[in-house]
Parts: sequence; C-alpha cells; structure tokens
Amino acid sequence: MPSAPCTPGRCATPAHPAAGPLRAALRLAAGPAAVLTGVVLAPLAAPLPPAARHRLTRLWCRTVLRAFGVRVRVTGAPPPPGPLLVVANHVSWLDVPLVAAVLPGRMVAKREVRHWPLLGPLAALGGTLFLDRDRLRALPGAVRALVRALAAGRRVVVFPEGSTWCGRAHGRFRPAAFQAALDAGVPVQPVRIAYRPLGPAAFVGDDPLAASLWRVATAGRLTAEIRLLAPIPYGAHPDRRALARAARAAVAGPEATPAARTAATAAPPGQTAAASDSANLPSPSVHHRDSSSPAAASSAATPS
Repeated sequence: MPSAPCTPGRCATPAHPAAGPLRAALRLAAGPAAVLTGVVLAPLAAPLPPAARHRLTRLWCRTVLRAFGVRVRVTGAPPPPGPLLVVANHVSWLDVPLVAAVLPGRMVAKREVRHWPLLGPLAALGGTLFLDRDRLRALPGAVRALVRALAAGRRVVVFPEGSTWCGRAHGRFRPAAFQAALDAGVPVQPVRIAYRPLGPAAFVGDDPLAASLWRVATAGRLTAEIRLLAPIPYGAHPDRRALARAARAAVAGPEATPAARTAATAAPPGQTAAASDSANLPSPSVHHRDSSSPAAASSAATPS
C-alpha cells in the first residue's frame, strides 16, 4: 500500500490570511450544493454527445472549485483529441475536480472513495474505475478495465503515486497503469498539480475529510495550478517502468528537490518492491516548515 511520511500537524497548515467565518460558512454551503446540483442534473446530460458532456463536466467541476473558494490557473497546450492516459501528481482531494475541470475522463480511485460523502457521488457520477488496493490479484483485471476504456476512445486519469504527497516531495509512479497505455497503444499526458499556498489544500495521513474541507473553506486566497506538459507518444519507451519514470521526471520538473528526483526513479532490476518503496521517503528537511512556503502533505486516504 503506497504511503507518504507527511502528517496533518506538520504539513496541513491553515492559510494566512484566512477567510472570515461568514465566508467560510458560505463556502461550506455552496460547495456541497454545487456537487449535489451536478448529481441531480447528470441524468439529463447522459444522452448528449461526448463533447457536450465534457463541456458540462468542465463547467461543473470549475463551479465546484469556485464554490469552495478555489481559483484555477491552467498553463500548457491542451492535448490533441482522442484517447490518452492522463497521469498527475497527487496532493489533495481537490485534484479530482481540478483535473476533471481541464481534462475530463474516467478517474481511477481506490474503492473506499465510493462511500465518501460529497466526493463519492462526484467520483461515481464521473464513471470512476474503483480499484481494490487490498487485493493484488485484482490488479490485472483493473489494468484490463483501463485498456477497455482507452480502446473505446476515452481518457483515463490516474494518480500513479498511489497516495498524496507533499508539494515539495513526491513518490515514484507505480508502473501498472502505464501498461494499459502500452496495451491500448495510446499516448501518456503528464500533468503537474500545485497549490498556492500549499498547506490548506493538503489532505494528509489520517486527516479527517471534515478538517480538510474546513481548511479549504477558510483559506483566504487558494489557487490551484495545473500545467499540461508535453504528451509522451506511444512507442517512445520500451516498457511500463521506463514510461513511468519518464512521466514522473516530467511531472517533477527541473525545479524538483533532490529528494523528489530520487523518489521519481524506479527500483533497479532485481530490487524488491518493499526496498524500492523506501526510496519514496524524502529527507526530513523536505518537510521543514518555511514561512514563505507552507508545506503540503500526503495521505494514504486519497484516490490512488
């Protein structure tokens, strides 16, 4: 089970300046209302062509983010139309509506997400492929489901770290989902996600969802940044591990910390999975608080 070393107390810091209690209360009312409105109206959009549904999905997810007080900043060129595997780093539950607001597609999430309040209906409505992470034997079937979705011309969105990480350190990309891109013969679209400031958006460790919602609602100025990086064409890398490493390096970027670059590399041939996972742990200095850049965090309780 992928995990990261961040904790709520060390990484999930409130925003400064903070929104007042009245504005926070309005956001806590408007955010769930926006989610429920989409759930109720979704059957009306079902008969529409895919392009129209994608436009409505983008509008809905942007509305949800704005209702929670989150501004969205998009950089980079949109990918060409057609099926592709979208892979992104993972910081928060906000990542799901953020990616869907820009590149709507079928998400991959752990099965527990289906039962989450607010986010569960949002995920199910978007056609999420739920993965049972407790059963490794179910993984080949999950990969086949991804291949079928890609072969049908759909986008599939995966967070290959398998858990949220802080904004200054990253986990390596697990290679299983990349096999689906190879089997379906589709390109991979790397996406880089960041939040400014980092602390309020982080959903970390055993952090309760209610506490995370409150931090987001009380954030004074919270901006979600999503950068669309250059797609990795089909056939550019010989196997799923090389493809995962290339995608991770693109998402980490040249400004990544040494710990993030180390974690981005996969284990050498013959190394066990348990040993390779130890490379994901950043040095303690990565999580040292900085007054100019609040730390974000990771959580084993978010979609994988």
